[in-house]
Amino acid sequence: MRKYIPVLSIAGSDPSGGAGIQADIKTISALGCYAMTAITSLTAQNTTGVRSIMPSTGAIVADQIDMIMEDIPPMAIKTGMLCNLNVASTVADKLEQYRPDNIVVDPVMVSTSGSKLLDDEAIDLIVKRIFPLSTIITPNKSEAKVLTGETDPDRQAKILMGMGCRNVLLKGGDSDRKDFKIDYLYLENKHTGIELRADAVNTVNTHGTGCTLSSAIASYLALGYDLEQAVRAAKFYISRALEAGAFVTTGRGHGPVNHFYAPRRLKNFNPNRPK
Repeated sequence: MRKYIPVLSIAGSDPSGGAGIQADIKTISALGCYAMTAITSLTAQNTTGVRSIMPSTGAIVADQIDMIMEDIPPMAIKTGMLCNLNVASTVADKLEQYRPDNIVVDPVMVSTSGSKLLDDEAIDLIVKRIFPLSTIITPNKSEAKVLTGETDPDRQAKILMGMGCRNVLLKGGDSDRKDFKIDYLYLENKHTGIELRADAVNTVNTHGTGCTLSSAIASYLALGYDLEQAVRAAKFYISRALEAGAFVTTGRGHGPVNHFYAPRRLKNFNPNRPK
């Protein structure tokens, strides 16, 4: 019989649908994979901000992951908001236990609206135990500075790789540039970073872009793309999703991207084009 291509998101829930688990489900589904979830926390949020967060217990997070791994082993995993030490430790335990291929770690610390989403004590555990298990980590500009104390991408990548990260994508979507946005991809088998540019999209609808990008990378890895191809395809996807949702009004703050703009077609993307 045929099988779906399962991808697991370990992240928090966003009731407004633009970020977290909900954005991951939309992205994974839009790219033709089968979305599964382990919910690390419930949040009360919308496009204007986060009101409250209730972390899941370590026991229920462990049970969710166990039930998935025992029955539908994912071909890729994305981790997002891990919120506190207990949850982060549980996720680390399970990743160490199952040692899955293709782990994309989005070290979610702050929401688009500026709300803090990760306890300080959890950061050290994620760095020490989850980073070394990752296929790639995807910090944004602010998160990379918190993690490394540096602002230069080359120095940031060097420090992060010294922490055990094999591959690093430094996202530039939160930069102030109005012409284009630059991400920097650092691969363990290359001596220099790869600059990935995309035209800046003039829109306030940026809620959940980091969640969307990381789950897109996981989806493309599950589909069999190599890492560089997966990152390039995911960046193409998020750019088109931003464009498609740029002028759609959803809420009074930072609205979501358009996850379902028909990305499976990817008419203009060729993963084998010259680098």
